[in-house]
Amino acid sequence: MTFNEFVDYAVSRNCSDMHITAGTNLAVRCNGELEILDIVPTVAEAEEMIFSIMTDKEIEFLKRGNDIDIGIMLDNGMRVRGNVYHQRNNIAASIRLLMQNIPSFAELGLPYVIKDIAEATHGLLLVTGPTGSGKSTTLASIVDYINKTAHKHVITIEDPIEYVYKHDQAMIHQREIGHDVANFASALRSALREDPDIILVGEIRDYATIQAAITAAETGHLVLSTLHTNSAAQTVERIIGSCPQDAQEQVRSQFANCISGVISQQLLPLSDGTGRTLATEVMVGTPAIQNLIRENKIPQINGSIMSGRKDGMHTLNEDLIRLVREGKISRRVAMAASYDTAEFGMNAGTAGTAFDDLI
Repeated sequence: MTFNEFVDYAVSRNCSDMHITAGTNLAVRCNGELEILDIVPTVAEAEEMIFSIMTDKEIEFLKRGNDIDIGIMLDNGMRVRGNVYHQRNNIAASIRLLMQNIPSFAELGLPYVIKDIAEATHGLLLVTGPTGSGKSTTLASIVDYINKTAHKHVITIEDPIEYVYKHDQAMIHQREIGHDVANFASALRSALREDPDIILVGEIRDYATIQAAITAAETGHLVLSTLHTNSAAQTVERIIGSCPQDAQEQVRSQFANCISGVISQQLLPLSDGTGRTLATEVMVGTPAIQNLIRENKIPQINGSIMSGRKDGMHTLNEDLIRLVREGKISRRVAMAASYDTAEFGMNAGTAGTAFDDLI
């Protein structure tokens, strides 16, 4: 099996990920579930599959004992991103298949307030969630919306570049870590001298990137980024906690002033087994939320979100309950996704669930 044949198989099954490991079974992830295939390429065949999507420079870097992130456009127009790594003295690759067409907010099931945040002239919008929860696709949908509706200059800083945009109403420049720029923080600092309106940072990973992103948001730019956190409150804690102790008070104040919103999301299996659906938590940077952050009253954020429906906010539990009552997901799946199962159980009731699904 060639790499392109493997891609065709994965696409036909609507899979999100492919796994190639020299000397053992191929595998795919479909609707969140890992499936081990009966196909076992030899070491040479697996290496040929993996090397077919790498440059000579990347192969040389890999053979020196390094892991490497890659992003490539295939001949069929599909873009993939992946990580190639070493295991048991052989190589392996995990490949993420990216959608060929960037979905709209409605197609993704994103809440309407995302449109208002995307149209803001400045601020910081964070999309958070576990690996594989669709954060990159949500950011791509936001950039695509801006591209189709606004005369803006967008700079993306990615590792690697995932979705590729053509200029429409907006002008979009995409910079890749390791190829166009050394790291996120230095690219952010450079971006401020490149006349941007919107800056997308693939991921906030360290204090230097946090500092640069907040500075960009404070100086009149809309900054979009991702973080691996499960809730809005946890996102605030992670941002502040990632900073040195002597800088936390200043960062807390700056972050409170510039935060536009946090969208925490998960992809959950549909009850009928046909795919997955998006569950979200939305925090909007209202004056009340900003004050809670500024005064370090993080535990009260959840309550403020629950009372902020008029501003487009909702908690993850509220969205999980909606999905259960609409029959889209099972109560068991919702309980597993909730970060506050006691509150979920108290408010979910039994509507829309079968008796054997209440455990």
